[in-house]
Amino acid sequence: MAYWEWQSSYELGISAIDNQHKKLVYYINELCSALATKNRKQVASVLEGIIEHTTSHFAFEEQLMSEAGYEMIESHKKTHAAFAAVIDRYKASFDEGYDVAGQLMAEIQIWLTYHITNDDSDYKECVKKMLSCKVAQNINGKSWFKTLFR
Repeated sequence: MAYWEWQSSYELGISAIDNQHKKLVYYINELCSALATKNRKQVASVLEGIIEHTTSHFAFEEQLMSEAGYEMIESHKKTHAAFAAVIDRYKASFDEGYDVAGQLMAEIQIWLTYHITNDDSDYKECVKKMLSCKVAQNINGKSWFKTLFR
């Protein structure tokens, strides 16, 4: 059984974002496993995965907010940058030989829960509206998907 199970209450209704959030839950569970077995190599691998995943997730989410004209995007970007800095500090501590798995696991779980239910839920309607308009445009033969990955 996993340490932390994804709950439907965390869903924004934007499948790409929800799936990316689920990947962070996966990483939390991997940290739990590494903690239980005291596997430093696994912690290193998970930590690298978290860094790569959050970097791409934040960029994707910010692109969606930008496309949607979300008014609080700058504040949201600052939240992302602050969390990335926290993860970087954990990485530095890990590289210095400290055992960070348990504390990192708890920190990500708390942050992710708060971030989804507060920060991300604030933009979801704006992004969902934009996406539904883009889908309607695509039906009329206009491609918009490439703009998300410039």
